[in-house]
Amino acid sequence: MEGQRWLPLEANPELLAGTFLRQLGLVPTWQFGDVYGLDAEVLSLVPRPVCAVLLLFPITEKYESFRQEEEAKIKAQGQEVSSDVYFMKQTIGNACGTIGLIHAVANNQRHLEFEPNSPLKAFLLQSAKMSPEEKAAFLEKDESIRVTHESSAQEGQTEAPSLDEKVDLHFIAFVNVEGHLYELDGRKPFPIVHGKTTEDTFLEDSAEVCKKFMARDPQELRFTVVALSKA
Repeated sequence: MEGQRWLPLEANPELLAGTFLRQLGLVPTWQFGDVYGLDAEVLSLVPRPVCAVLLLFPITEKYESFRQEEEAKIKAQGQEVSSDVYFMKQTIGNACGTIGLIHAVANNQRHLEFEPNSPLKAFLLQSAKMSPEEKAAFLEKDESIRVTHESSAQEGQTEAPSLDEKVDLHFIAFVNVEGHLYELDGRKPFPIVHGKTTEDTFLEDSAEVCKKFMARDPQELRFTVVALSKA
Protein backbone atom coordinates (compact mmCIF):
# COMPACT_ATOMS: atom_id res chain seq x y z
CA MET A 1 0.00 0.00 0.00
CA GLU A 2 2.06 2.90 -1.25
CA GLY A 3 0.85 6.46 -0.91
CA GLN A 4 -0.69 7.87 2.25
CA ARG A 5 0.29 6.45 5.65
CA TRP A 6 -1.41 7.24 8.95
CA LEU A 7 -0.31 6.52 12.51
CA PRO A 8 -1.87 3.26 13.77
CA LEU A 9 -4.74 3.39 16.28
CA GLU A 10 -4.64 1.48 19.57
CA ALA A 11 -7.39 -1.05 20.38
CA ASN A 12 -8.30 1.06 23.40
CA PRO A 13 -12.11 1.26 23.89
CA GLU A 14 -11.97 4.72 25.49
CA LEU A 15 -9.93 5.99 22.56
CA LEU A 16 -12.11 4.36 19.90
CA ALA A 17 -15.51 5.44 21.20
CA GLY A 18 -14.68 8.27 23.57
CA THR A 19 -12.26 10.23 21.43
CA PHE A 20 -12.44 9.09 17.85
CA LEU A 21 -16.15 8.44 17.22
CA ARG A 22 -17.25 11.26 19.53
CA GLN A 23 -15.16 13.79 17.59
CA LEU A 24 -16.70 12.54 14.35
CA GLY A 25 -20.19 13.25 15.66
CA LEU A 26 -21.43 9.90 16.97
CA VAL A 27 -23.76 10.26 19.97
CA PRO A 28 -22.37 7.97 22.73
CA THR A 29 -25.46 5.77 23.08
CA TRP A 30 -23.22 2.76 22.28
CA GLN A 31 -19.72 2.25 23.72
CA PHE A 32 -16.75 0.03 22.96
CA GLY A 33 -15.59 -2.26 25.76
CA ASP A 34 -12.84 -4.87 26.08
CA VAL A 35 -13.72 -8.54 25.64
CA TYR A 36 -11.33 -10.27 28.05
CA GLY A 37 -11.85 -13.83 26.83
CA LEU A 38 -13.84 -15.83 24.30
CA ASP A 39 -15.35 -18.57 26.46
CA ALA A 40 -19.05 -18.43 27.34
CA GLU A 41 -18.51 -17.34 30.96
CA VAL A 42 -16.42 -14.28 30.01
CA LEU A 43 -18.67 -13.38 27.06
CA SER A 44 -21.65 -13.39 29.43
CA LEU A 45 -20.08 -10.36 31.20
CA VAL A 46 -20.13 -8.20 28.05
CA PRO A 47 -23.02 -5.68 28.10
CA ARG A 48 -25.76 -6.46 25.57
CA PRO A 49 -26.91 -5.90 22.92
CA VAL A 50 -23.67 -5.92 20.89
CA CYS A 51 -23.84 -4.58 17.33
CA ALA A 52 -20.19 -4.85 16.20
CA VAL A 53 -16.96 -6.58 17.19
CA LEU A 54 -13.44 -5.41 16.28
CA LEU A 55 -10.50 -7.84 16.24
CA LEU A 56 -6.89 -6.64 16.30
CA PHE A 57 -4.54 -9.44 15.25
CA PRO A 58 -0.99 -9.99 13.94
CA ILE A 59 -0.42 -10.45 10.21
CA THR A 60 1.86 -13.50 10.10
CA GLU A 61 3.05 -15.81 7.30
CA LYS A 62 0.47 -18.40 8.40
CA TYR A 63 -2.30 -15.83 8.21
CA GLU A 64 -1.19 -14.53 4.80
CA SER A 65 -1.14 -18.02 3.28
CA PHE A 66 -4.61 -18.69 4.76
CA ARG A 67 -5.88 -15.38 3.37
CA GLN A 68 -4.71 -16.27 -0.15
CA GLU A 69 -6.29 -19.73 0.06
CA GLU A 70 -9.56 -18.28 1.39
CA GLU A 71 -9.71 -15.70 -1.42
CA ALA A 72 -9.06 -18.32 -4.12
CA LYS A 73 -11.69 -20.65 -2.63
CA ILE A 74 -14.38 -17.93 -2.48
CA LYS A 75 -13.57 -16.77 -6.02
CA ALA A 76 -13.97 -20.37 -7.22
CA GLN A 77 -17.10 -21.25 -5.21
CA GLY A 78 -18.76 -17.82 -4.93
CA GLN A 79 -20.67 -16.45 -1.93
CA GLU A 80 -23.83 -14.44 -1.51
CA VAL A 81 -23.25 -10.95 -0.05
CA SER A 82 -26.17 -8.65 0.72
CA SER A 83 -26.20 -5.39 -1.24
CA ASP A 84 -26.87 -3.68 2.12
CA VAL A 85 -23.36 -4.46 3.41
CA TYR A 86 -21.20 -1.30 3.51
CA PHE A 87 -17.67 -2.42 2.56
CA MET A 88 -14.58 -0.43 1.63
CA LYS A 89 -11.02 -1.22 0.61
CA GLN A 90 -7.96 0.01 2.51
CA THR A 91 -5.50 2.03 0.44
CA ILE A 92 -4.00 4.12 3.28
CA GLY A 93 -1.23 2.51 5.30
CA ASN A 94 -2.14 1.95 9.00
CA ALA A 95 -5.73 3.15 8.47
CA CYS A 96 -7.20 -0.26 9.36
CA GLY A 97 -8.42 1.00 12.77
CA THR A 98 -10.41 3.79 11.16
CA ILE A 99 -11.72 1.49 8.43
CA GLY A 100 -12.75 -1.06 11.08
CA LEU A 101 -14.67 1.69 12.90
CA ILE A 102 -16.28 2.90 9.66
CA HIS A 103 -17.35 -0.69 8.87
CA ALA A 104 -18.76 -1.09 12.42
CA VAL A 105 -20.71 2.17 12.30
CA ALA A 106 -21.80 2.10 8.64
CA ASN A 107 -23.47 -1.29 9.03
CA ASN A 108 -25.28 -0.31 12.23
CA GLN A 109 -26.77 3.07 11.33
CA ARG A 110 -30.24 1.80 12.31
CA HIS A 111 -28.98 1.50 15.92
CA LEU A 112 -26.70 4.53 16.16
CA GLU A 113 -27.35 8.27 16.53
CA PHE A 114 -25.31 11.09 14.99
CA GLU A 115 -24.94 14.78 15.81
CA PRO A 116 -26.63 17.01 13.17
CA ASN A 117 -23.31 18.07 11.59
CA SER A 118 -21.45 14.76 12.02
CA PRO A 119 -18.49 14.45 9.57
CA LEU A 120 -18.80 10.65 9.79
CA LYS A 121 -22.52 10.68 8.89
CA ALA A 122 -21.72 12.98 5.94
CA PHE A 123 -18.98 10.58 4.78
CA LEU A 124 -21.33 7.57 5.02
CA LEU A 125 -24.16 9.32 3.15
CA GLN A 126 -21.89 10.55 0.36
CA SER A 127 -20.08 7.22 -0.06
CA ALA A 128 -23.05 4.85 0.35
CA LYS A 129 -23.46 4.06 -3.37
CA MET A 130 -19.73 3.98 -4.18
CA SER A 131 -17.74 0.83 -4.95
CA PRO A 132 -15.29 -0.42 -2.26
CA GLU A 133 -12.41 1.12 -4.27
CA GLU A 134 -14.21 4.47 -4.68
CA LYS A 135 -14.91 4.58 -0.92
CA ALA A 136 -11.18 4.08 -0.30
CA ALA A 137 -10.29 6.98 -2.61
CA PHE A 138 -12.98 9.12 -0.95
CA LEU A 139 -11.45 8.45 2.50
CA GLU A 140 -8.04 9.56 1.20
CA LYS A 141 -9.55 13.01 0.53
CA ASP A 142 -11.51 13.29 3.82
CA GLU A 143 -9.61 15.76 6.00
CA SER A 144 -11.90 15.62 9.06
CA ILE A 145 -11.54 11.82 9.42
CA ARG A 146 -7.76 11.94 8.80
CA VAL A 147 -7.21 14.69 11.39
CA THR A 148 -9.36 12.85 13.97
CA HIS A 149 -7.47 9.60 13.30
CA GLU A 150 -4.09 11.32 13.75
CA SER A 151 -5.06 13.07 17.00
CA SER A 152 -6.59 9.84 18.39
CA ALA A 153 -3.48 7.82 17.44
CA GLN A 154 -1.29 10.28 19.35
CA GLU A 155 -3.55 10.12 22.42
CA GLY A 156 -3.03 6.38 22.94
CA GLN A 157 -1.62 4.92 26.15
CA THR A 158 1.48 3.63 24.36
CA GLU A 159 3.78 5.82 22.33
CA ALA A 160 2.66 5.96 18.70
CA PRO A 161 5.22 4.42 16.32
CA SER A 162 6.73 6.58 13.59
CA LEU A 163 4.93 6.74 10.24
CA ASP A 164 7.69 4.70 8.58
CA GLU A 165 7.71 1.89 11.13
CA LYS A 166 6.22 -1.33 9.76
CA VAL A 167 3.18 -2.31 11.82
CA ASP A 168 2.08 -5.94 11.53
CA LEU A 169 -1.11 -5.64 13.59
CA HIS A 170 -4.39 -5.29 11.72
CA PHE A 171 -8.00 -4.36 12.65
CA ILE A 172 -11.06 -6.02 11.14
CA ALA A 173 -14.76 -5.69 11.97
CA PHE A 174 -17.57 -8.22 12.42
CA VAL A 175 -21.16 -7.11 11.87
CA ASN A 176 -24.62 -8.62 11.51
CA VAL A 177 -26.38 -7.60 8.31
CA GLU A 178 -29.79 -9.17 7.64
CA GLY A 179 -29.06 -12.13 9.90
CA HIS A 180 -25.65 -12.98 8.45
CA LEU A 181 -22.27 -12.59 10.14
CA TYR A 182 -19.82 -10.63 7.98
CA GLU A 183 -16.09 -10.18 8.41
CA LEU A 184 -15.06 -6.83 6.90
CA ASP A 185 -11.37 -6.38 6.14
CA GLY A 186 -10.14 -3.62 3.82
CA ARG A 187 -7.15 -5.77 2.79
CA LYS A 188 -9.51 -8.35 1.30
CA PRO A 189 -11.28 -7.91 -2.04
CA PHE A 190 -14.76 -8.57 -0.60
CA PRO A 191 -16.64 -9.19 2.67
CA ILE A 192 -16.41 -12.73 4.08
CA VAL A 193 -19.71 -14.39 5.03
CA HIS A 194 -19.46 -16.57 8.15
CA GLY A 195 -22.96 -18.01 8.11
CA LYS A 196 -26.13 -17.02 9.91
CA THR A 197 -26.36 -15.06 13.16
CA THR A 198 -28.95 -13.27 15.31
CA GLU A 199 -28.82 -10.17 17.50
CA ASP A 200 -28.77 -12.50 20.54
CA THR A 201 -25.98 -14.81 19.33
CA PHE A 202 -23.91 -12.26 17.39
CA LEU A 203 -21.16 -11.86 20.04
CA GLU A 204 -20.79 -15.63 20.50
CA ASP A 205 -20.78 -16.20 16.71
CA SER A 206 -18.12 -13.51 16.23
CA ALA A 207 -16.07 -15.03 19.07
CA GLU A 208 -16.07 -18.41 17.27
CA VAL A 209 -14.50 -16.76 14.19
CA CYS A 210 -11.97 -14.90 16.39
CA LYS A 211 -10.99 -18.26 17.95
CA LYS A 212 -10.09 -19.54 14.46
CA PHE A 213 -7.73 -16.58 13.96
CA MET A 214 -6.05 -17.47 17.27
CA ALA A 215 -5.90 -21.20 16.48
CA ARG A 216 -4.04 -20.47 13.22
CA ASP A 217 -1.25 -18.79 15.20
CA PRO A 218 -1.10 -20.57 18.57
CA GLN A 219 2.31 -19.03 19.41
CA GLU A 220 0.90 -15.49 19.06
CA LEU A 221 -0.49 -13.54 22.00
CA ARG A 222 -1.17 -10.22 20.25
CA PHE A 223 -4.95 -10.53 19.85
CA THR A 224 -7.40 -7.91 21.15
CA VAL A 225 -11.19 -8.06 20.88
CA VAL A 226 -13.52 -5.11 21.58
CA ALA A 227 -17.32 -5.03 21.35
CA LEU A 228 -19.65 -2.13 20.57
CA SER A 229 -22.41 -2.43 23.19
CA LYS A 230 -25.45 -0.38 24.10
CA ALA A 231 -24.37 2.08 26.80
